[in-house]
Amino acid sequence: MIRVMVCGAYGKMGREVLKAVHRDEQLSIVGAVDIKSNFDDVGELIGAGKIGVTVGNDLQTVINETKPQVMVDFTNPDTVMNNIRIAIKNGVCPVVGTTGLSEADVSEVRELCKQSRVNAIISPNFSVGAVLMMQLAQEAAKYFPHVEIIELHHDQKLDAPSGTALRTAELIMQNRGSMQQGHPAEVEKLAGSRGGNFEGIRIHSVRLPGYVAHQEVIFGGLGQTLTIRHDSISRESFMPGVLLACKRVLTVDGLVYGLENIMK
Repeated sequence: MIRVMVCGAYGKMGREVLKAVHRDEQLSIVGAVDIKSNFDDVGELIGAGKIGVTVGNDLQTVINETKPQVMVDFTNPDTVMNNIRIAIKNGVCPVVGTTGLSEADVSEVRELCKQSRVNAIISPNFSVGAVLMMQLAQEAAKYFPHVEIIELHHDQKLDAPSGTALRTAELIMQNRGSMQQGHPAEVEKLAGSRGGNFEGIRIHSVRLPGYVAHQEVIFGGLGQTLTIRHDSISRESFMPGVLLACKRVLTVDGLVYGLENIMK
């Protein structure tokens, strides 16, 4: 059994991870952390009855007490890097779904893994369907270089654009490069109405109650358009990828960025 702890246990994603890990025969929940902890039993938190694992409020203390092998982090951009540093320092392999990490953050994690010989997996999206959407968009860019991305999330999401949208743009860039899209003399009558600009790719973020995580990539060509869309209608959609990462992180080499790299 792989010993797993979860950071952000009270959050919607944290609870889903706790449920999924608890049900998996190869994984064992040994610890959980949330800064808002009331020291609840994890089992009662997920409707499974008491299991003897308490949600703590200090990561280092929980690591000392429970000796996890893997830390799953679904917290927020302000705390995730500190959590990762603490985990790696203690020889715990991070599996990170928290978005908002910068290129400098990812580079730091890569170096920490190398120095400490601890593995980590960071993925902007743990949904298998979302990974396939990104890969299909990357392939389509060879033939349709003009593209815009619309990502739609719940209104409590803290970062925009989403990590998935940025990763999609990065993958598209590998096949089309930077280019000017639209009319060079285009004028925004309302600042920001054309969305963010990633090397010529416009990215638009929607934040509304009712959404979970959705993205469409729209390609335009001569007399035609192509739309590739993925919808996560429940947070359960991310769990197969999270469980796979928990099982693979102990044997990968250093930092792996992107779920697609452990799906092969």
